[in-house]
Amino acid sequence: MAAPSGRTGHRSTTRRSLARTAYAAPQVDPAIARHGADQGRDSLALRDDVALMRRVAQGCQASFAVLVERHAAALYRVAARMLGDGHDAEDVVQDCFARMWQNAPRWQPTGAGLVGWLHRVAMNLCFDRKRRFRVVVTDDLPDPADQAPLADRLIEQREACAQVAAALADLPERYRAALVLCYYENFSNALAAQVLDLNIKAMESLLFRARRQMRELLEARDITCRDVAFMGAAAGLDGAGPNEAGPRSGAGALA
Repeated sequence: MAAPSGRTGHRSTTRRSLARTAYAAPQVDPAIARHGADQGRDSLALRDDVALMRRVAQGCQASFAVLVERHAAALYRVAARMLGDGHDAEDVVQDCFARMWQNAPRWQPTGAGLVGWLHRVAMNLCFDRKRRFRVVVTDDLPDPADQAPLADRLIEQREACAQVAAALADLPERYRAALVLCYYENFSNALAAQVLDLNIKAMESLLFRARRQMRELLEARDITCRDVAFMGAAAGLDGAGPNEAGPRSGAGALA
């Protein structure tokens, strides 16, 4: 992802191909990567977010590229799970980093820092996108027959993953946001509260209601806590990825 050439908010129309499995991160433009290497990319990578943002505020594209590489994967996972669509998630990530570039001169390291700021921007973009675009439901095309001999356990796991993904998609957006942040991205309640602009008590209440409704949706789909534990505690809807170890509370997260 190349840094914007100016602070006009112009958004590149080039869509890069992302790996759909494991919610892979968007790739940084090779030209920017080379540019970063020329300016001591290795040393930049050792700097913290605050130091890099100061350089971005001065127009340093190499620092911008380091921040994209550092945070894009998490933002893409969150957007993909909130929106259920990889292309829309790409757009959100692009817009999120465009806003980071534009706001760098005014950004201050308060609260949850850059991580919290980026996730707040990404979450608001997801909310806006859900409100603007209405989902059109069409008949699903039948999956092509898989000739490979899959074990019954693997088939069950895929079915359970699909059911959990469907249940997550059926949640109200604020409930989904609470679960995605706290159980998929392992945010603390305090950090998630800052992202969602809530106090800690309101966050805990939201999370409680989200877990309860998610559990009801899973039970309606005949998905049990054992199924959730078996498939990796529901963290990886795609069954893989950087956060495949599962949510912080394990199988009990939705219990």
